[in-house]
Formats: sequence, C-alpha cells, structure tokens
Amino acid sequence: MREMLQFYIDGQWVDPVTPKTLDVINPATEEVCGRISMGTAADVDKAVAAANRAFADFANTSREQRIDLLQAILDIYARRHDEIATAIMEEMGAPWGLAKHAQAASGTQHLSVALEVLKTYPFSETHGTTCIVKEPIGPCAMITPWNWPINQVAAKVAPALAAGCTMVLKPSEIAPFDAMIFAEILDEAGVPAGVFNLVNGDGAEVGSALSGHPDIAMVSFTGSTRAGIAVAQNAAPGVKRVAQELGGKSANIILDDADFEKAVRGGVSACFSNTGQSCNAPTRMLVKRDKMDAAAAIAKQVADAVKVGDPTEKGVNMGPVVSDVQWNKIQGLIQKGIDEGATLVVGGTDRPEGLDKGYYVRPTVFADVDSDMTIAREEIFGPVLSIIAYDDDDDAVRIANDSPYGLSGYVSSSDLDHARSIAARLRTGMVHINGAQLDGLAPFGGYKQSGNGREWGAHGMNEYLEIKSVFGYDEPAAAGE
Repeated sequence: MREMLQFYIDGQWVDPVTPKTLDVINPATEEVCGRISMGTAADVDKAVAAANRAFADFANTSREQRIDLLQAILDIYARRHDEIATAIMEEMGAPWGLAKHAQAASGTQHLSVALEVLKTYPFSETHGTTCIVKEPIGPCAMITPWNWPINQVAAKVAPALAAGCTMVLKPSEIAPFDAMIFAEILDEAGVPAGVFNLVNGDGAEVGSALSGHPDIAMVSFTGSTRAGIAVAQNAAPGVKRVAQELGGKSANIILDDADFEKAVRGGVSACFSNTGQSCNAPTRMLVKRDKMDAAAAIAKQVADAVKVGDPTEKGVNMGPVVSDVQWNKIQGLIQKGIDEGATLVVGGTDRPEGLDKGYYVRPTVFADVDSDMTIAREEIFGPVLSIIAYDDDDDAVRIANDSPYGLSGYVSSSDLDHARSIAARLRTGMVHINGAQLDGLAPFGGYKQSGNGREWGAHGMNEYLEIKSVFGYDEPAAAGE
C-alpha cells in the first residue's frame, strides 16, 4: 500500500499544515490501495508563496536552459514510465495495456511536444519599429482530473515550464499517485525550488483556495462543466485568465457512403475505450434511419467481445469505472435510458456476469434513441453508447450540434470531400474524419460548454504567455532606405 502523505512545496517534501488523510480506493477491488494527505488553504498559501518567489528568476531563464530541463525530465520519465503506469492501473482501474501504452505514454508525448515547440517558438517579433513580446503570465494554478491523470498533468506542466511559468498543481484526490511520482521526477531533473509545487486535496478546499488566490495569475482546469463554472466564478474577482477543458457529448456521424461495418465497429470501440471515461468519447452514433437495425447488430457484436475484468489480467480490455459514485451515476443513467423508451441492445444495469466486486459496468448499447432523451444529452462518462437515427445530411448536422457541448465530432465517409463538408458544419473544437487519431501538435479543446482555451502544441503554450507591445523598439528607417 502506498503512503504518500507529504506535499511538494518549494523544492521539498513537507508535511501538511493540518494532518488529515484520505484513503485512495482501487476500483477493481474496492480496497484501499494507499493514503494521501488532504490540504487546506494554509497549504495552498505556502505553495503559492513559493511559486511567487521563484517566478522572477525562472521567467528569465533562457530558452536553452528550459530545453535542457525538459530533456532531463523526459529522460527520467522514461526510466519511471512503468511505475506511473502501475499507479494509474491501481488508482483508476485502467487495464495494464492501456495504462502502459496510452495513459503513461501520454506524459512522454506532452513533454516531447513541449520540448519541440520550445525549440522554435517565436517569443518576440518585430514589426517596423514595434516589438511584440510574449512573456510568461506568472504563477499558475493547475487542477486536473482522474480519468486521464498524467495526461492532463503533463499537458499543463510541460508547456508552463517551456513558457517560463511557475505553478501549483492539485491533482485529483481520487487518482493522485501518478502525479506524485511525476513530482519526484521533476525534483530529480533539477526543476528549481518553487517552480513546481503540488498540494493534494479536494475541489471545495484546495481547488477553491487555488482558483481564488490573489497571487495566482492563471488557472488551468480540466473536469466537469459544473466544476468548471465554479472555478471560473471563483477566479473572476481577480480577473484571472481561466483555461478550461470540460465535458463532452460527441457525435459520430456515419454517412451513407461510409464503409458502414468498419465505421460502426470503430465507433463502438472508441466509445468504450478507457471504460468510456474520456471527455471526447464518441458517445452518440448517428446513422441513417434505414440502417438502425444493422448498426445495433454490429454494435452488439463489438460489445459482446469486450472482456471486462481485473486490470492486471492478460486480455482484459475494459476495467472498472473509477469509483462507487461514478458507478451509481452510470447505473442511474442506464436505467433512465430504459425508462425513457430507448431500445436496450446489450448491457444494462448491474455488474457484468461473474464480477461481484469492483466498480464494473456492462458495456451498454441503446438503439432508437431520440435527441431529447437524457442519455443523448447528459455526459454519462461510462461505456454507454446511444445510436440515433437521422434522415439526411442536414438532419445529421442538426442533431450533432443540438448539444450544450462542443468538444469533438466524428465523421465517416468514403468521399473525403463529403466528410470535410460535414466537418466544416460541426460546432466542435475538433473533428476526426474516418477514425483519424489525435495530433499532439494540434490544439485540443472545445466550443460552448466544453470549455475555452486550448491545450497541446504551440496553442497550449500560448495559454501561459502574456503579450506585450513595445513601441519605438527599433529606430525608424531613414528616408530612402
């Protein structure tokens, strides 16, 4: 069992101001897998003060110094990669293959991308006699979720370091251990004292203290839309910059000219990946009305082939959801789909057969779903797919855009121009054509209630920079030159 009861503040592992512990639960066993301390506003004050003291010096480090620092972090991360994967498997239930090759590997990706962006990033540009400079914004607060834990930590910390910012991180108290290992990596890599700080705790105490702190210049938050609204309201009196990556209810439009079976199979698998606990999961599958039965039959085949079970077992490709709270929420929404008249194709309430312990959910598919049903509108955050019928392209676009969310969209077609024309009409921050994968250099983020600001690549680094115009920076050109 892991006992990680200290916080990382000002380059040291320190005890909390007020001792209070929390058990971390392994969702596969429902047993305690470790303990952390829960911070308070007093711990946040110490961490923010350290970040403020460190800011002036770190903001003035050279590009080359920060390149060397990121490379050192990458080298140590590679050595401890499997430790991070193991922690993620224990704390949030990701099967080993997913934990190793996707969850932990995402940290490497974000560090590598930040390093490459930093090498050529234009921190200043001159236009005539004016110089436009991009400078680090200041001490940043980072609040990250449990579903892709190290992914979201690295997606914030790496570009902030590259930009020259200092920071205080509050990882999810549900899945905190991978972030604490990451803090050990940063310490070993030589990140200067106070540049990176970590305080564990919940949103009500530590999250609120961070987002409302007068000495924090910027807040980067990933989580639910409900919590994101609270963070923004808390930050508003200080006129802080707030970047948010929030919820989603992404539509997957399978056009009439798509490779139908391939598109349906890929869409179901993508929906169930990470046990459905991804904000950009394609949870609404849109098919032509006359293909509803065919889509349901294919989706059932895919769902039946999913092996749900202990994340440590070979061949398991779906683990539990993260907690009893999530399990109960998902059960309620599945029941809501049944009660509101959707056709239950496969799955349903309760645990899968043979699993009487652990927060396991049956891979579930509903057909004949209407857009006004609860399961078509609310983010379920579990392995639950809703198949919705459309009449023509305009109807498909209307249904896809009929959501308070706008994180991602998916379009399948054998005609690339056709797919592009539909993609252009979707009100989402991202669109995947024919199952295309994410691009680590492209901006990640959404429209509407899916958030504001962007992560990943150069756009992600922009969030941690202020823009300054310096007039008269150069001598005006002489007449005739």
